[in-house]
Amino acid sequence: MAPRDIPAQTAPRRPFEGLLVVALEQAVAAPYCSSRLADAGARVIKIERPEGDFARGYDRSVHGESSYWVWINRGKESIALDLKRAEDLGLLTRMLAKADVFIQNLAPGATERMGIGSAALRERHPRLITCDISGYGDDGRLQGLKAYDLLVQAESGLVSVSGAPGEWGRIGVSLCDINAGLNALVGIQQALAQRQHTGRGSGVTVSLFGSAAELMSVPYLQTRYGGKAPARVGLKHPSIAPYGAFTCADGRDIVISIQNEREWADFCRTVLLRPDLLDDPRCAGNAARVAHRAFVDGLVAEVFGGLPSGAVLDRLVAAQTAFGSVNSVHDLITHPQLRTRQMRVQGRPVAVPASPWVVEWEGDDYPEAPALDAHGPSLREEFGALRMAEGTRA
Repeated sequence: MAPRDIPAQTAPRRPFEGLLVVALEQAVAAPYCSSRLADAGARVIKIERPEGDFARGYDRSVHGESSYWVWINRGKESIALDLKRAEDLGLLTRMLAKADVFIQNLAPGATERMGIGSAALRERHPRLITCDISGYGDDGRLQGLKAYDLLVQAESGLVSVSGAPGEWGRIGVSLCDINAGLNALVGIQQALAQRQHTGRGSGVTVSLFGSAAELMSVPYLQTRYGGKAPARVGLKHPSIAPYGAFTCADGRDIVISIQNEREWADFCRTVLLRPDLLDDPRCAGNAARVAHRAFVDGLVAEVFGGLPSGAVLDRLVAAQTAFGSVNSVHDLITHPQLRTRQMRVQGRPVAVPASPWVVEWEGDDYPEAPALDAHGPSLREEFGALRMAEGTRA
């Protein structure tokens, strides 16, 4: 019997192929969300103001393009619309009539004033899923405040528990924007799953402040019910010891983490060479070590400071102690665990960090981020034809 023909393997279908997302977006939070939908196969039409998303001008680091723009706008279609003009607003409304998802992060009330508020849109288009991303939510006396990432880091208390004692410091990435974008993505995906059961769309609302406040759950609970806010302790942990950075004899900083008593015992025997500490009441459990942090950290600092980093690392590996190096961005670029993917910027190849989830439908390269209004003519033709067809049917 002849062997059966084995069909050639084809690339798996991406989960959101066939999904139309219209994104009236700017800056980081909403573009982050829509870019991840585009990665999963959705068609994302990005609506930009005539001068473009202002994130295009944040820097010129990547062959003349903004690093922010390259990072979270790949694979989208760009059209520049002046929504004060009836013709352009009409074009957007025709897009929304065909959309599965509408994402917007304009100022509170802006879409309602244009007649495209989420509630009204879902009444007209029951299968539509809407996602509104704001700074402080839809109610409350601060809802109208402008909310950029650093402002929300400060307002939510994130700054108060981050960094070292002394002058306040910003968390070094747009954490509040990114987290809000991820929360929006989660909400949209849940709404899409719900639509499979009900046949109806639903509204998702996400705020930067609410997203940051949820990140603050542990400090909040510790303070509200424990009576004491965690201090800013730099590269240490406010409630675990030893947990922090220690400098070796050659100047290299290594961060270690002891999470339980078994790890502490192995650390004492193999790294510190001090098994006697297991009987010291100042080290009898994590709470005692935190209470006597100066004593415990002093012991660790003395041992690390007397050895070159290679010898310290050998001991840490032997003890199976969790550790990490205090790396620079240059170190990240050459890190052996960094995954990157290629995309083109201004016709030149660029390596960007890959999405942290690895999926079977992931391709080899990311598509380009679009030039301003790159798809304007084709989109005007596509949805202008829709208007003509509707007029013919009428």
